[in-house]
Amino acid sequence: MQTALHVYNSKNRQVEKFEPLNAPFVGMYVCGPTVYSEVHIGNVRTFTSFDLIYRYLLHLGYKVRYVRNITDVGHLLDDTSEDKISKKARLENIEPMEVVQRYTVDFHQTMGRFNALPPSIEPTATGHLIEQIELVQTIIDRGLAYESNGSVYFDVAAYSKQENYGELSGRNVDELMSNTRDLDGQSDKRNPADFALWKKAEPQHIMKWNSPWGLGFPGWHLECSVMSTKYLGEQFDIHGGGMDLKFPHHECEIAQNKAGYQKDPVKYWLHTNMLTFNGRKMAKSEGTGITPRELMDGDHPLLTQAYSPMTIRFFMLQAHYRSTLDFSNEALQAAEKGLKRLMTAYNTIEELPASANSTVSVEELKEKLYAAMNDDFNSPIAIAHLFEAVKWINLVKDGKERLTSDDIAALNTLMAHMIFDVLGLKDEASDDSSEKIDGLMQFVLRLRQEAKANKDYAMSDEIRNQLKALGFEIKDGKEGTTYTIL
Repeated sequence: MQTALHVYNSKNRQVEKFEPLNAPFVGMYVCGPTVYSEVHIGNVRTFTSFDLIYRYLLHLGYKVRYVRNITDVGHLLDDTSEDKISKKARLENIEPMEVVQRYTVDFHQTMGRFNALPPSIEPTATGHLIEQIELVQTIIDRGLAYESNGSVYFDVAAYSKQENYGELSGRNVDELMSNTRDLDGQSDKRNPADFALWKKAEPQHIMKWNSPWGLGFPGWHLECSVMSTKYLGEQFDIHGGGMDLKFPHHECEIAQNKAGYQKDPVKYWLHTNMLTFNGRKMAKSEGTGITPRELMDGDHPLLTQAYSPMTIRFFMLQAHYRSTLDFSNEALQAAEKGLKRLMTAYNTIEELPASANSTVSVEELKEKLYAAMNDDFNSPIAIAHLFEAVKWINLVKDGKERLTSDDIAALNTLMAHMIFDVLGLKDEASDDSSEKIDGLMQFVLRLRQEAKANKDYAMSDEIRNQLKALGFEIKDGKEGTTYTIL
């Protein structure tokens, strides 16, 4: 059994025992969204994965400072492109901070619906411009960056004489130098692989600030080096993000930190994998780019129905965070049924009959659950073990297995910790809206009972059939009429 937490370190490409730098304190930084559009489902998968990691670390008793930034300036696809937020503001003829506010609020609302805990600190790039300028100057002073025509570039060749540029992504610096295209506008660079620390702002550029090198704005990679170290120290435990950020973003972060602070910044690098839909890349250009809102509303040609936030979260957690996650209607519908089965079983635990002895081992289940989560946060294996418990619960309910009162209480506590505290799921059927649904259903059932009393069996059957079509199954029994949500 895995008794201590182990994590897969992307940098060293192996599973390692998790030993924080200053236990019980843990510093974790995750690259947040660039707030120029609705958050996409790939972002949600990444932030849900790190919410699971954050929750489990807290559950183990660690005191976690979770920092996740908001990129509100400086995100360039390459050094010749326009900042994404400035471009959006120019196209809509509004202030850049209006774009930022709109999509930051949307991001928070979306992640709230998925029951993600907020980070400890959520700094913004524009709130740390002074620190970014200071870091650029330090890197220049150390001979690892240079000013060129109002912009400042990191000197990859000079850095590579001292350090291994490419250590995280496995890239070869000589190949990067020879393979990088020399695009128009890159003539200010000494080498094509050099990247912008500070960009000169053209007259039409909306977001710009004074610096020792003239009016400009920071490069995308710079903000994360500055904000992670400001709030977590020059060396910290975990840095996370999507695997698409390994290169160039995270590679550049390491280079900036080593050049500026002369320390290797991160002990454990964690990366989430990508999404597909029916085996195809999930992207707008492919027609498979589905937003969280579309998933929850069912408003997309590829979707056959709407899916609740908890169904989507549960579906995501059924794949390991380092595995590719393939969306499909069939898989989401299976997750929907599985989640209902799990919640129904959990809500049955306190009603189970107690016996003098137990025929199943709650302690063994506990060991399996923690072994799974300690194995690099293996949520799909943990969920499989939870469904072992679901099977037990149903067998005990039917009198085919037995549990003592102490074991029933222990099972209740264990499943509550795993389902709600660690996996971050909510019982959507127990939300406030369920009370309104129940009240409405009781009224409809009374109408049906009156129809039967009046021998209007056609109306009684019609009510039953219409309710079934809407997802409610009616059962007539000795104790009266009951309903279940299918």
